[in-house]
Amino acid sequence: MGKKAALLSFLVGASCIVAPATDVMAISADVAKKCGALKTKAFPPRVPGNPAAGSAKGSGLEAQDYFQKCVANGGQPPVADEQKKSK
Repeated sequence: MGKKAALLSFLVGASCIVAPATDVMAISADVAKKCGALKTKAFPPRVPGNPAAGSAKGSGLEAQDYFQKCVANGGQPPVADEQKKSK
């Protein structure tokens, strides 16, 4: 029983040390909705109503990059020059 208790206390202690080190910011629902709409407008689906058909403009990675930059800007669309520099 002593080894199990020692292992359990070690795991609990290690998780307390690691947990605060992973700082993750949650985005608000309003920013996510706005950026999602802007992404859909900038990268429209090839077949309307079928997102699995792919995008008519750009690739999926470009659309993800656009969304992440929009969230980083607080819901404002990224500048076109900034997008070209990231490539």
